Amino acid sequence: MAMNFLEERILKDGVVREGNVLKVDSFLNHQIDISLLEQIGAEFKKRFDGEKITKILTIEASGIGIACIVARYFNVPVLFAKKTQSINVDGDKYSTDVESFTHGCTNHVFVSKKYLCSSDKVLIIDDFLARGSALLGLTELVRQAGAEVVGIGIAIEKGFQDGGRIIREKGFHLESIAIVESMDSSKGTITFRD
Repeated sequence: MAMNFLEERILKDGVVREGNVLKVDSFLNHQIDISLLEQIGAEFKKRFDGEKITKILTIEASGIGIACIVARYFNVPVLFAKKTQSINVDGDKYSTDVESFTHGCTNHVFVSKKYLCSSDKVLIIDDFLARGSALLGLTELVRQAGAEVVGIGIAIEKGFQDGGRIIREKGFHLESIAIVESMDSSKGTITFRD
């Protein structure tokens, strides 16, 4: 099967590290290749075309860039779950706890009730899916608002971890552009799911 644009870029510039870590910070989640994000946005537009999406939801910080480009294709606002309280966030919030695989900690995340309501049809977007904790947290925020998750778009899914299976078993329409089947840090190799 031919590789897609994101799989090709991961093979070219991604770095496999010990502990099932895939570094894509040179193009996706630290330094960002906007042309690549445009391709990701177009791909998600194709995969979720026909859905009546009113809002894109992500979690800070790595998903925000991707979510913003995707939102341009659907002409809807982006809302991101915040991890830190600040003086400029006021009023009632929906909140939940999310365990971070990458950072090895639990974050209390929230969105303002002003920006997520029961009439919203939400497309959740994120850069990575490993164990599914961030996505479960985001779907919980949507549930608290009485809104509907119409789809979940992930740039890179670690198919050898449980997150994708858990999310799919809950009945969500999950689309991942690249699904990593396995990685070997000693050889620096990555294989993708067909």
